[in-house]
Amino acid sequence: MELKELLQSGDWKAEKHVPAIEILEKKDGRVTAEASVGKEIPHPNTTAHHISWIEVYFLPEGEKFPYLIGRYEFAAHGASAGGADTSGVYSEPVVRFTFRTEKGGTILAKSYCNVHGLWANSLKLGI
Repeated sequence: MELKELLQSGDWKAEKHVPAIEILEKKDGRVTAEASVGKEIPHPNTTAHHISWIEVYFLPEGEKFPYLIGRYEFAAHGASAGGADTSGVYSEPVVRFTFRTEKGGTILAKSYCNVHGLWANSLKLGI
């Protein structure tokens, strides 16, 4: 089996595990965007079932490989010394990021659910 066979995808409006990618602003070569899991259908965020991380890449038009923009980890899932879901502190799987580019291309996001595995999505970016 290969890693690419494990990546799942779908429409983030109908599947709570697919990372949603949204462009918030494009100005003077800077792109500000957001990647999140559970935007339309909330994802459980518990000790037993949570999103561990989101990675964001950018593949400029005409280039062979993407650039890693960032890896964002979510470490608080309600656990404490008192047990699962006892702390009341939960990370939300939402990240806002900014990068500069002179080219259009594709923003790619990958997320990991500790129960349902790897999920991926992409969004074209025009400049």
